[in-house]
Amino acid sequence: MELRDIEIFLTLAGELHFGRTAELLRVSPARITQAIKKQERQIGAPLFERTTRTVRLTPLGRQLRDDLSPVHAGLQDGIRRARLAARGATAVLRVGMMSINAHDLRPYWDTFRARHPGYRMQVQHASFVDPFAGLRGGDLDALICWLPVEEPDLTVGPVLFADTRVLAVAADHELTRRSSVSLETLADFQHSDAPSRPDYWAEGFVPSHTRSGHLIERGPLVRNAEEILTLASVGEIVNLFPAHMRRYWARPDIVYLPVRDVEALRYAVVWRTEAENEVIRAFARVVADLGPLSL
Repeated sequence: MELRDIEIFLTLAGELHFGRTAELLRVSPARITQAIKKQERQIGAPLFERTTRTVRLTPLGRQLRDDLSPVHAGLQDGIRRARLAARGATAVLRVGMMSINAHDLRPYWDTFRARHPGYRMQVQHASFVDPFAGLRGGDLDALICWLPVEEPDLTVGPVLFADTRVLAVAADHELTRRSSVSLETLADFQHSDAPSRPDYWAEGFVPSHTRSGHLIERGPLVRNAEEILTLASVGEIVNLFPAHMRRYWARPDIVYLPVRDVEALRYAVVWRTEAENEVIRAFARVVADLGPLSL
């Protein structure tokens, strides 16, 4: 098989849909069908069972998928490392951030690059929806997220910073008559919620109850901060945030009120235990050596 045909087979084996596979690979459905028929002729047996409604792997197809997946991953990794070497780098560290204060964390980035000129660093946004999927899927090497993280397959490294809390409300909200609010205030208003997240982890960001036991009501599901702020700006919700939101996401239709009686939110570096390598350890050492930043 040619490399492109392997990619077509493995993508179809994952999607089990010719149209989606063609869309993902940016080719025509006819090209997918042609490649699979060619592979089946070369092997001498069907790889997929196809009906008008379903596509399923045959036992032989499952065997081929299991055999080819690590080979394909190894080829991709080899190509990636060759590209890095061509640019004078030996490895890349992909860091996802759930906070938006990348500029505050420049001391970590700069120190890592200065200590390890052969390593490249890519810093990118990470979603709070299904928060650890990037690590588990291999799209991220390290994740900067709030604590606690109690996943058995993840390692929690050193803390980068802790931030006080603010409440985002509409500019004309009744709470703007106050200079600050307490956690008890949250029980009087609806808060946002997010899909596909561990309950304990969401609790770390927004408690389910106030200290006196009043329920903090979760409302509409959101997938990013822009959706949260849009709902807050029209008065549908209020929302807790780390205080750096005031500096990095100021809006004329949003007021951020300090919250007096909720503990600071701590952010740490987290990685998948089985994927730990020297590059991840090097970054963790930098964070530990510099210690938590004072924001």
